Amino acid sequence: MKQMEEMILREGKVLPGDILKVGSFLNQNINTELLAQTGAEIARLYEGCGVNKILTIEASGIAIAAAVGLAMGVPVLFAKKHRTSNVDGDVYVTEVHSFTHGADYGVVVSKDYLLPSDRVLLVDDFLANGNALRGLIDLCDQAGATLVGVAIAIEKCFAGAGDELRAQGVRIESLAMIESMSEHEIVFRS
Repeated sequence: MKQMEEMILREGKVLPGDILKVGSFLNQNINTELLAQTGAEIARLYEGCGVNKILTIEASGIAIAAAVGLAMGVPVLFAKKHRTSNVDGDVYVTEVHSFTHGADYGVVVSKDYLLPSDRVLLVDDFLANGNALRGLIDLCDQAGATLVGVAIAIEKCFAGAGDELRAQGVRIESLAMIESMSEHEIVFRS
């Protein structure tokens, strides 16, 4: 998506450790026009696939998932990184390592909200090492839900997880695919 790439080039900042800071427009201070375009584009990519639920992981993927859910007219479910008092009853649980925070989380979704009849689209802001995505796939598998595909705002192709999962048969649509990045240059996959 050209708008996403342009915004990354204009406002993104590459930090040490292969971190791309996009907080000024995507996951802290959200550019709502870009968010609406993102939701519409992902909805277009998965039109006619029978998606009836969007699943993401807290926290920065929630806004994008909500935009997609609005554009597709389907509910949005997010996996919580900690089991809290308001998540009661039976849950699906998986372990996820956060690249950004350098920590492991027991991610949970209530069995009341993720059903075997669901046709699920996974949505997230970033795909790098694929840990969050693999965790969400595991939650779908536990529920017996059908994974329709994955939609990512920004994929760090150089990390390899996206290509690895595609080779395993997972449909992944990324709006901006970064082949390489440094403090001075960001190169997108064509």
